[in-house]
Amino acid sequence: MARKEIIIKDTHRGLWYEDGVLSEDILRDAKETSARYGVSILRADVKDLVFPGNLQEIMNKVLAAERTAQAQLVEARTKAQSQQIDAQIKAEIRRIESEAQAASVRTAAAADADALRIKGEAELAALKQQQSLGEALEAHPSLLRLRELESLRELARNANARLYVGFAKHVADEP
Repeated sequence: MARKEIIIKDTHRGLWYEDGVLSEDILRDAKETSARYGVSILRADVKDLVFPGNLQEIMNKVLAAERTAQAQLVEARTKAQSQQIDAQIKAEIRRIESEAQAASVRTAAAADADALRIKGEAELAALKQQQSLGEALEAHPSLLRLRELESLRELARNANARLYVGFAKHVADEP
């Protein structure tokens, strides 16, 4: 009979799942003992393990508890990995949104800058045109009178327009 130490040192998992390991341990122990007596043992197999009392029930409960713990551990790892993936996805979405917002702000700033540049160029062109008109009117006073007459003609086209000619002369006559 093999020593009880082999069975005691082995875990209950080894007893249930690794029958070959238990058989090898028993064979090795039996070979050492039988060699002193000149007997050679070629093979040792474990067929049935019978445990006293309620030890079988206790071992089954321990195995069930271990399986439950392993299942809970796998579930917790899966949940943690899922949460990590969700966090990474949310961070990536926030990054992409902030990049898009930054690009939008840059585009709007560039458009505003272009609009201001174009407006400035237009105002400068208008000022240059007024300057050249002023120089022309200063050099040729008859152009100013022509401009005056064109303005009066435009006002005369409007039926509701009131024109007062020689206004300063009539103001002095009123009481």
